[in-house]
Amino acid sequence: MTARILQNPWRFLLPINAAVIAGVFVHKIQLPPYVPYIHLLVDYHFGFIKRALIGAIVALFTDTVPVWLVFALGGMTWLTTLGLYARLFQKTFGFTAKTLPLFVFIAGSPFFFKNFMHTLGHFDIYGCAFAIVLLLMPAGSLLFVAIAALFSIILVLIHHIHLLMYVPTIITIVVIRHYLVYGLKRGNLAFGAVAFVLVSSLFFAAQFLGTMPIPEADFVAYLKTRMADPSRNDLLQFAYIWYQPLAKEVTDTWARLPHNSLGIPVFALLIWLHTPLWRYFAKLIAALASETHRRLVIAALVGVSLAYLVMFAMVFDYSRWISNWAVCMFLILHAVKMLPARQETAPIPEEDQGTNVFGLIVTLIPRVGIVRPF
Repeated sequence: MTARILQNPWRFLLPINAAVIAGVFVHKIQLPPYVPYIHLLVDYHFGFIKRALIGAIVALFTDTVPVWLVFALGGMTWLTTLGLYARLFQKTFGFTAKTLPLFVFIAGSPFFFKNFMHTLGHFDIYGCAFAIVLLLMPAGSLLFVAIAALFSIILVLIHHIHLLMYVPTIITIVVIRHYLVYGLKRGNLAFGAVAFVLVSSLFFAAQFLGTMPIPEADFVAYLKTRMADPSRNDLLQFAYIWYQPLAKEVTDTWARLPHNSLGIPVFALLIWLHTPLWRYFAKLIAALASETHRRLVIAALVGVSLAYLVMFAMVFDYSRWISNWAVCMFLILHAVKMLPARQETAPIPEEDQGTNVFGLIVTLIPRVGIVRPF
C-alpha cells in the first residue's frame, strides 16, 4: 500500500492538504490577532491616514468590533480566494489526472493557502484575490486596465506596502493579458501610464502624509471606543505603527537582519522543494511563440523579485514576503500559460518518484510563518 502511494500519491495528497490546513486554522484561532484586529479599528475619523480602508469599511456596518470578526472576515476572504483560484486553475489547466501534480504543488504549497491561513486577518491575501480576478476576467478593452488600476488603488489604501507586494504582479498581468495580446496602442499606453502615476502618487501620500495627526494616547483612546471589549489593552500594542516613520522601519529591519537572515537557508530549501514546478514554469516560458514575449516575461519576473528585495530591506516580516513572492510567481505562471505558444508544454510527471517525494514533503509542511520560518 505504501509503495503504491509513493508511486502515484497525488490523489491522496489533496485530503492530506485539507487536513493540514484545518490544523493550521485550529492553531490560528487560538492566537491573539494583534495586528489584524487593530486594523479593523482604525478608520478615517481623523482624516486621511495609511492602513485605514478596511477599518473604515467595517465602521460602516458596526460601531464596535468584536475579536471574532478578524477570523470571520479573514476566513471569508480566504474561502473566496480559494474558490477564485480553483476557477482559475480549471480555466487555465483543467482538473485532470495529468494536471493534479501541478495543482498540488501550487495550491498545496506552504507558501500559498496554508500560509494565508496562518496569516489570517492580514492584508496580503487581498492582493492575491484581486490578481486572480484579473486573470479570470476579459482583458480586451481599457476597462480591464481601469479595473486593474482601481484594484491597485484599493490595495494601497489597505496597506501602502502593496505597491511592492502585489501591484508589480498586477502590472505584469495587465501587460501580458492586455498589452502583449491587443497591441501597444498610443491611447492604451497613455492610459496605463496615467494609472501608474496615480497609484504611485497615492503610495507616496500614504507613506509620507498618512501619519496619524493626533497624539498616540488620544489615538488609543479613540480605538478603545471602537472595541467590543475595551479592557483588551494587549490588542492595542501595535498602535505605534501609525506613527512610525519609514526611517525607523528601515533601521529596525537592519538591526534584526543578522538574526532574521538565519532563516534564508530555510527559505532556499522551501523554494528548492518546488523544483518540479519551477522546471515546468521555465518550460512554459521557453515554449512561448514570441521571443519578445519570452524576454518581457523574464524581465517581469526580475522586476517583481526586485520589488520584494526592496521590501526585504524595509520591513522584517520575511516569511510573509517570501511566501507572497512565491504566490506572485504562481499567478504569473497562469498569465504566461495564456500567451501563444509554439508547442504544448508537458505537465509535471505523475509517476516520477523524485517528483512524488517533493510533492509529499511540500504537502506535509503546514506553513512558512510571518517573520521567521515556522
